[in-house]
Amino acid sequence: MNAQSPLKVVIVGGGTAGYMLAASITRTFKPQSATVRLIESSDIAIVGVGESTLPQVRDFNDFLGVDEVEFMRETNATFKLAIEFRDWARQGDIYFHPFGVHGHAIQGVPFLQCWLRARANGHEFNIDDFSYPSVASREQKFEFPDKDRASIRSTYSYAYHFDAYLYAAYLRRWSEKRGLVRTEGTVVDVALRPEDGHIKSLTLSSGEVVEGDIFIDCSGFRGVMINQALKVGFEDWSSWLPCDRAWALSTDLGGDFNATTRCTAREAGWQWRIPLQRRFGTGYVFSSRFTTEERAREVLYENLDGAPQEAEPRLIRFQSGRRKTSWYKNCIALGLAAGFLEPLESTSIYMSQIAVSFLMRLFPGQTVDPALADEYNRLVDIEYARVRDFLILHYHATAERTGPLWEHVHTMELPESLTEKMEVFKRRGHIHRYRDGLFSPASWTAIYTGQRLLPDGYDPQADNIDFDSMLKTMTDLRGHIAENVAGMRSHRDFVDSYCMAPEPRASRGQARG
Repeated sequence: MNAQSPLKVVIVGGGTAGYMLAASITRTFKPQSATVRLIESSDIAIVGVGESTLPQVRDFNDFLGVDEVEFMRETNATFKLAIEFRDWARQGDIYFHPFGVHGHAIQGVPFLQCWLRARANGHEFNIDDFSYPSVASREQKFEFPDKDRASIRSTYSYAYHFDAYLYAAYLRRWSEKRGLVRTEGTVVDVALRPEDGHIKSLTLSSGEVVEGDIFIDCSGFRGVMINQALKVGFEDWSSWLPCDRAWALSTDLGGDFNATTRCTAREAGWQWRIPLQRRFGTGYVFSSRFTTEERAREVLYENLDGAPQEAEPRLIRFQSGRRKTSWYKNCIALGLAAGFLEPLESTSIYMSQIAVSFLMRLFPGQTVDPALADEYNRLVDIEYARVRDFLILHYHATAERTGPLWEHVHTMELPESLTEKMEVFKRRGHIHRYRDGLFSPASWTAIYTGQRLLPDGYDPQADNIDFDSMLKTMTDLRGHIAENVAGMRSHRDFVDSYCMAPEPRASRGQARG
């Protein structure tokens, strides 16, 4: 790139993915280096897939320099400390996937090994009692993590629940102030260069022809460029992740106001509940192979915590999988155009965010460097595969649940990559630590233990600790966490005083986690 010839970036589709990229480009590059134009149609429905987020979204907001209070007020946001799972391994079970660790090493031995040793000797500690964010979530409390790394109150992070449509609108305003050109329109034709098959231009419904150097496909499941024009194939993962539908709606607030996304297993899938400032976002993710849309709708309405705010729920159809190539020629697919993994672990916005991060690191010039494209695709593929395996684990480790869906996922053949991880854990509770990829050993620990998938033994190094001393350390830690959580403010009070929007903000569509 040079000052005389700025790179022309054309984004098709808005939503969270499109505007995260637009914001990143306008934040990073001066107009003389790169210009960005975003084309979207208000007539095309936005698939809301992101009310619930992971802590990494805070890194993105910090990169932009976003004011947290302003952002939360503009998007009806609340805080999130964990994901709460109900009725997964067996009916009545509740466990948390927290944004933090369980306990701490005791005399150099990992806490999980100490917990396993205690359990093997008849001490059935609830592992969530040793997680600060899990206990705070259970007690409906919230406060910011302590900056003192020696404090028990520093052992966690937090994310947000927000209205995904309002977040995209917020990023749009932010980006337009910094040079983004947005065009209202629909792409009706994609012209390819005959010499190499790269995208040359787009024709809009208005008749305008838009040329560019790099084209970003954020057009959702349709993939108007990556799929319809360039014919890049799709890798279908529905044999492992069979849920392919969701009923979604909003309800009045009712019941708990935890700083958690709640995921409750149902007869043919699971139901989410997400607290925003003035409503719950809720819905039922299910598999059309194992139930009907009519029955799924009944199940949703039978399990609402508040009165519905819409006359009818919205049906969303999807397929779990990814494009075989995300960056192909001079087109890069982001968001739903690149792939989709059901929202059980709130990864949708993260997948867009990490792809944007990779792209900014490997940003192309007017001539696409195949080495950059190959590296981008390698990194994106790793992220998708790691998240896929993590989601499959939730379904597979459900031996005590009954019904056609649960019997299928418990007995299905697993990806080799997941089988290897599970076999290592089953021996002594060892968890592979990724160099790349989203979920840390703490996350895998939460799901393994919460789903009652426990190892046959534990690492012998745990036997080097005096048993009574180990139990005392664990008991003291549990009490210390409970005592500190008791002194926290309620999540409701914290939101009300910190970031409550003065007036309700309406979203064009209801998003889901």
